[in-house]
Amino acid sequence: MLKKVQKYIHDNKLLSPHAKVIVGLSGGMDSVVMLDALMLLGYSCIAAHCNFHLRGEESNRDADFVKKWCESIEIPFVSTDFDTQKYAADKKISIEMAARELRYSWFETIRQQYDAEAIVVAHHKDDSVETVLLNLVRGTGIKGLSGILPKNGNIVRPFLCVTRKEIENYVAECELPFVFDSTNSEDVYTRNFIRLNIIPQLEELNPSVKDAIYRTSQNMAEAEKMYSSAVLIAKEKIFDGEKIDIFALKQTPSSMSVLFEILSPLGFNSSVIEYINRGLNAHSGKVFFSGKHRLIKSRDYFLLDPLVDKQENETSLYIDKTSQEISTPIRLNISIKEMPVEIKKEKRFLYVDVEKLTFPLELRKWQSGDWFIPFGMKGKKKVSDYFTDRKFDLKEKENTWLLVSDQKIVWIVGERSDNRFRVTSKTNRVLVIELKEN
Repeated sequence: MLKKVQKYIHDNKLLSPHAKVIVGLSGGMDSVVMLDALMLLGYSCIAAHCNFHLRGEESNRDADFVKKWCESIEIPFVSTDFDTQKYAADKKISIEMAARELRYSWFETIRQQYDAEAIVVAHHKDDSVETVLLNLVRGTGIKGLSGILPKNGNIVRPFLCVTRKEIENYVAECELPFVFDSTNSEDVYTRNFIRLNIIPQLEELNPSVKDAIYRTSQNMAEAEKMYSSAVLIAKEKIFDGEKIDIFALKQTPSSMSVLFEILSPLGFNSSVIEYINRGLNAHSGKVFFSGKHRLIKSRDYFLLDPLVDKQENETSLYIDKTSQEISTPIRLNISIKEMPVEIKKEKRFLYVDVEKLTFPLELRKWQSGDWFIPFGMKGKKKVSDYFTDRKFDLKEKENTWLLVSDQKIVWIVGERSDNRFRVTSKTNRVLVIELKEN
């Protein structure tokens, strides 16, 4: 088994010879065998143990065992304690996810402290098979069918080439001590249910089913490399980080695949992405949500932006006669000038009669029911109708600011001023505001 592991490390470029590594040591059979194997292969190991305090006295038993065993074999040992249940409750995530986040965050801290090359964890071939089935049950893309990666950042898994049976044989042959996690025999967790119930039934159909699934996952991993390369090229053509070009998306061989790879990392689930894909030719205005983002369908693009806190979106700012500049949420240069004033006929400039204004002026977002009298006209017009005439999409509407004087709209910023505040031959002083690019 040692030669197989050594070859796997070399072939997959997991570790440098004799590298210093952090070894995740739970005390179970897999991690004990891994630590022993890495020591025999000449690696400089620091054992790291996490006590998640999820199994009562059994958790403390495991922590005591690994500490004493490392002392007996003279291996550097570090440990930490976590209140996993509190962390899961605070983050509103599952216990399993909480333990994973806590574990790998701490491992990385230890790796940096010891200037180690990598963090080594004891996932083996059977674990990878279970992961494929688990992802298949939950729903997954092609990556989820590739099994567990041998290397992910600073985390390496040199045991993916060996089976649970080979590890058991190694323990028996070398007479290594280990502790048994009683929860491994309970099928309340989905992974355990697959291990204890689903795989044995599949083995009745095919005794070599685990080998077959593992080979398939390896094939999928190779196919995923080609897939990812093609998707990356497509993403660069259609997605700039804020909008997805719908016409270009339609030209790709699989718009669904491209959308999945763009949107799933942002929290959009498969069913929502499928609905988005079906709506490529739908009317503008449709909005789709994930936990932290939204996607807005406009005429030519899907517009993507983070969800904005309601309070932030309702913020108002005030401009008095002494104001010269504001830099957020938009950039405005402000001045009051005596007539005559050169008037530039550009939408980014506002010229209005100071005497017709009531200070302070308010800068706010538009609201339902807002109306103004467009410059050069006499009749009222709803701001919403102005947006419709200008063919604004939802995001453009939401990003539009109004300059208001005593509840009257002075300027749809960067668009059009109100005729009631126009400069005339009787004007003495002019408020000049320039909208600058952010």
